[in-house]
Amino acid sequence: MSKFYPELTDELISFIDRQQIFFTATAPADGRINLSPKGMDTFRCISRNHVAYLDLTGSGNETAAHLRESSRMTIMMCSFTAEPLILRLYGQGEVIDPRHPLWPELNAEFPPIPGQRQIIMMAINSLQTSCGYAVPTGDLTERPKLAKWAATKGPAGLEKYWHQKNRRSIDGLDTGMTERLQEQI
Repeated sequence: MSKFYPELTDELISFIDRQQIFFTATAPADGRINLSPKGMDTFRCISRNHVAYLDLTGSGNETAAHLRESSRMTIMMCSFTAEPLILRLYGQGEVIDPRHPLWPELNAEFPPIPGQRQIIMMAINSLQTSCGYAVPTGDLTERPKLAKWAATKGPAGLEKYWHQKNRRSIDGLDTGMTERLQEQI
């Protein structure tokens, strides 16, 4: 029931555009595998072989740390509507922070959301669909808490939070935030 593709099709791009949640998976050579749910209006198809998402401030920064060591990444979307489908994107991820030359172009793809930290761009090597018949349906109602929390902190509060919570992964790997924060001083 699964099918592999070399690149995104119009039908799969349309499926992606309708999704309210996606999951990212990365892993260092030695340490924990990170699997994170993501939501809000933060995912874009840049081309048939590139996708990107706006990474918002969170309790950790595992994806950035893992991608610095190994660019391997998987992104999964699954339908929670009556029409089942699971889509997995396999490829190489890259952290695009505000210092990166691609930042202005990519950041323009997203609405302004308080707490934006970086953009994760992935070059797709292959993708796979599968049935998703056992995935339950459900109402995915967006929570406004993260954006409100980030707006309350403000830019200085977010930088302080990044310094305290986002410079190292839970396995002690550097996330790249240290250099970024030092350059802003």
